[in-house]
Amino acid sequence: MTGAERQTRYRAAHAADVPVIRTRRPADRRSRIQRWNDAITGLVDMRAEYGAWLDALPDNQQDSATAEALRAIVDLDLSELQAIEPPRGFGRD
Repeated sequence: MTGAERQTRYRAAHAADVPVIRTRRPADRRSRIQRWNDAITGLVDMRAEYGAWLDALPDNQQDSATAEALRAIVDLDLSELQAIEPPRGFGRD
């Protein structure tokens, strides 16, 4: 949506006395370490899901572009990322 469209909507809603409801996305209160660990866990989980998808592909799809992309994801070595221990922060290392 462009700025002009947004402005037109705002003016139309304001002229019709429609209340404007603004919502905020909740703040992420997790620490950087927790966000890192959650991201790595998510990657590992997704890799397992893609592996299951690859295993479920029919034989006639095993040479397709989809199968190649799935194999590339499944073959990723995430052990280096899992081994990284992020710094805890200033003065807490």
